[in-house]
Amino acid sequence: MQLEIRGLTKTFAGMRALDHLDLSIHGSGSLAVIGPSGGGKTTLLRILGGLETPDSGTVILNGREIDFSSENALMAHRRRVAVVFQAYNLFPHLTAEANLVLPLVKTRGVERSAAIAESRALLDRFGLSEHAHKHPNELSGGQKQRVAIARALALKPEILLFDEPTSALDPEITAGVLDVINDLRHENRDLILVTHEIGFARHACDQVAYVSEGQVKISGPSETIYNQSDSPEFQRFVSRIIHWKV
Repeated sequence: MQLEIRGLTKTFAGMRALDHLDLSIHGSGSLAVIGPSGGGKTTLLRILGGLETPDSGTVILNGREIDFSSENALMAHRRRVAVVFQAYNLFPHLTAEANLVLPLVKTRGVERSAAIAESRALLDRFGLSEHAHKHPNELSGGQKQRVAIARALALKPEILLFDEPTSALDPEITAGVLDVINDLRHENRDLILVTHEIGFARHACDQVAYVSEGQVKISGPSETIYNQSDSPEFQRFVSRIIHWKV
C-alpha cells in the first residue's frame, strides 16, 4: 500500500476535526490508526473512503490522487475501496445472504445466480452458512460483523477500510473478529484499520499512525513505534490503556 496525505483539513460546525494532517506510508499492507476518541481517526478514514470531502489537502492512494471535486471521480474511487463500519450497516430487511447478493448484482453487475454462489462461498468461509437466511436482528454482533466483512470482500476492493469494527462487541467475540481481520492481512490485502485494540495494532499491523488533535503525531513500523517512540503523549496513551488491561 502506498499512501501520501498532505495538509488534510476538515472542519465541522467550526470545530477542526483534521488540522493540516500529514501521513506517508509506503510498502506496507496494513495500517492501524489509533489515538484518543475525538482525535480525528474516523474522519480520516471516511475521507479515505470517499465518504467525506476535506476542506483542503491532498490524498494519493496507491498512486492515484482522490479527486474530491467531482462526484463521478468519487464514485470511481469508492469502487476501489470497501468500508466495514462499526455499526455493521447491513440492510435490516434483507437476509445475510441477500446483503451480499444485492451489492454484487447492483454494484459489480454480477449475474444473480453467480452472485448467490459467490455469496454462499464467502458466508461458508466465515462460518455463517447456517445463518445465511437470517435477518440482521436474528444475528449476534460478531455474526453481523462477519457478514459485513464478507460483503466488503465480495466487492473485491483494492483496499479494505475498518472503522472500529470491534467497539460494540464483547471480548470473546472481539477476538474472533480480530482473527478474521488478521487472516485477511496474511492474504496480503491492503487494510486500514481504525481501532482502540492497541495490542492488535502492534502485533497484527505493519504500520501504526497515532492521531490526536487532528494530526498524525507519530507514525512508523509497529514495533518501532511501540518500542522506541520518544513521544511522551503516545507513551501516556498506551500506558493508560495497558494499565487497565488484564
